[in-house]
Amino acid sequence: MDSESHQSSEEINELIREVAHHDRAAFARLYKATAPKLLGTVLRILRERSWAEDVIQDVYIKVWQKADQFDESKASPIAWMVAIARHSAIDELRKHPARRSADTDEIDQIASTQPEAHTALENSQAVTSLNRCIDTLEKDRQDMVRLAYLNGWSREQLAAQYDQPINTVKTWLHRALKQLKRCLAP
Repeated sequence: MDSESHQSSEEINELIREVAHHDRAAFARLYKATAPKLLGTVLRILRERSWAEDVIQDVYIKVWQKADQFDESKASPIAWMVAIARHSAIDELRKHPARRSADTDEIDQIASTQPEAHTALENSQAVTSLNRCIDTLEKDRQDMVRLAYLNGWSREQLAAQYDQPINTVKTWLHRALKQLKRCLAP
């Protein structure tokens, strides 16, 4: 398994900081680590691979240009990048309505899921609370939870990363989620 394609949130944060200083090598590593996830996001919206690949190029131009605007206290780096990708794909659908798939209402449904200002504020506060609670977990569990639920790693990938049986990983995640639930309870 290529460890470069499964970097931690902190490693991606660091890459974005380096990209903000126009570090081309860091940009190449960031692309390698995140392109598959971003392509998947765009492909789910556009449903045409060549079109999605074109949009991804524009997404990375935006990432290069806006890296200095990324605020890790507001979102995880992958969430920030996925948001850029998602918005770019939606904009593409709006610009080229003739290329939409058979379900022409799909773009409107996607767009309507964008939060309003008050919802965005509530979501931001929820993310802050969640991050505070994740920080109360043991370091390995923090990383595991973030890899599993923010970066989309499978139990098998986590088991390989932590050199543990899959059932152990499941147990650790289950316990971590219970602890998070207690922490987040009002």
